[in-house]
Amino acid sequence: MAAVELEWVPETLYNTAISAVVDSYGRARRRDIRSLPENIQFDVYYKKNSVLNFEIYFLFFFQLYQQGRLCQLGSEFCELEVFAKVLRALDKRHLLHHCFQALMDHGVKVASVLAYSFSRRCSYIAESDSAVKEKAIQIGFVLGGFLSDAGWYSDAEKVFLSCLQLCTLHDEILHWFRAVECCVRLLHVRNGNCKYHLGEETFKLAQSYMDKLAKHGQQANKAALYGELCALLFAKSHYDEAYKWCIEAMKEITVGLPVKVVVDVLRQASKACVVKREFKKAEQLIKHAVYLAREHFGAKHPKYSDTLLDYGFYLLNVDNICQSVAIYQTALDIRQSVFGGKNIHVATAHEDLAYSSYVHQYSSGKFDNALFHAERAIGIITHILPEDHLLLASSKRVKALILEEIAIDCHNKETEQRLLQEAHDLHLSSLQLAKKAFGEFNVQTAKHYGNLGRLYQSMRKFKEAEEMHIKAIQIKEQLLGQEDYEVALSVGHLASLYNYDMNQYENAEKLYLRSIAIGKKLFGEGYSGLEYDYRGLIKLYNSIGNYEKVFEYHNILANWNRLRDRQFSVTDALEDVSTSPQSTEEVVQSFLMSQNVDGQSS
Repeated sequence: MAAVELEWVPETLYNTAISAVVDSYGRARRRDIRSLPENIQFDVYYKKNSVLNFEIYFLFFFQLYQQGRLCQLGSEFCELEVFAKVLRALDKRHLLHHCFQALMDHGVKVASVLAYSFSRRCSYIAESDSAVKEKAIQIGFVLGGFLSDAGWYSDAEKVFLSCLQLCTLHDEILHWFRAVECCVRLLHVRNGNCKYHLGEETFKLAQSYMDKLAKHGQQANKAALYGELCALLFAKSHYDEAYKWCIEAMKEITVGLPVKVVVDVLRQASKACVVKREFKKAEQLIKHAVYLAREHFGAKHPKYSDTLLDYGFYLLNVDNICQSVAIYQTALDIRQSVFGGKNIHVATAHEDLAYSSYVHQYSSGKFDNALFHAERAIGIITHILPEDHLLLASSKRVKALILEEIAIDCHNKETEQRLLQEAHDLHLSSLQLAKKAFGEFNVQTAKHYGNLGRLYQSMRKFKEAEEMHIKAIQIKEQLLGQEDYEVALSVGHLASLYNYDMNQYENAEKLYLRSIAIGKKLFGEGYSGLEYDYRGLIKLYNSIGNYEKVFEYHNILANWNRLRDRQFSVTDALEDVSTSPQSTEEVVQSFLMSQNVDGQSS
């Protein structure tokens, strides 16, 4: 898909005037430029960096580098007063993201410089009056919000911590409200940076300010705070708690709430519903979030891409794999067009597309596209973050899964062993990162054990494979219950080990039938994962000479293929979200009413 073009005004008289200013730009002209209105200032800075086609983005910036102009742009943006004014040009925000990322790629540490400058300014005004501090807090919210939206979480965290420090200097109602808002923003960036322990502390601090406000008869809306807590719990695989708090967040959605908050709550609630296998609720929530984001922010906005990634997550989990790949690709295109370069948001989109492509092409064995996106994700993350950052665990896991499948299909023994060993190293690294972050008793840790089990089977280390699969099943059963999708996956993998490599046919048969029962209950007769269980049973019954069963499951597999062909005809998944038959209030009420019904029936 072609990259989205950056929008720039044609050569009008105004644009020609801007060009003239740029041509004569130099240190002597800085004071003149800063006296201009914010929108015109932005156009001057952006014109130095403008490009009509995203396809020649890298070439254009290389030319600017040779001319030295990118460095000039960086020296301007590193000054807090200049950048604070530029941030006011809200209609240029997507272009500003692009310029900012180009500077970061060029080695200008503008995010860190701005965060440091703001922090120093906050320390200077600690003794100033309340109005001065209030103005600084508002600047901090805008600056920290931009850095957060751009994916520079550590620098955004520094800004919000400075804001929070200013809030604590005045023990009054206005600053309690500001402290709550600051905590919500701080919790968001800590979630994004996988600082979950600090995130929990931030939530508790926000609650303490909420309590202060309540004692004085004041109420702050809790939707954003509860939505961020839901995101934190989801990331830690505490799915029951995440689901509980998503309900609380939905209760807080009221008329007049910022659209961004509503969209984010709907997104998080949808993901919580997906992992609880409440697919109808998840579908309604995420489709409305996509609709709202597109209508309010536009089809090229990062917030729209956020909703698309969660829509892709829903589609992947309801077994509509082909459409999930298409949605993930659209989300990646948007993020590349806005951020480009080595950006963490681009990396996460690459990873999601890599995994969905891997699942989509599992039967065909064509993993080139999946491997490309997995390696891009890892390359970007390692460029930006430390090599032991938790975000790498997931990307390494995806690459390891892909390498294993490539190795299995490889006819060169030496290449096969090399690929399997690389996959092994990646899986072990992912496991250690997960255990360090979440501990042994966690769904993420269990997934890594299961992945190692599959790999050991490919490496013909069957006892080690059995041990890993059993570990994965035990943890998943205790955390998710006996009939969860994740349990079915691990049960099916252990069945495959017993069937193909350990000749434990009786145990394998029981496990296959259990996996099939869970898959059909959750996803129906056309579930894609059933194919591997059916083929496994055909092989098993052939091995023990039960040809009646072989014939039976050949027929079942043929019926599955026919059902599969009908189940997911190629359609555009975005057609369903181009219009919304319900208002936000109706969507919220429908969700909350369904919770009441579920509570009464249970």
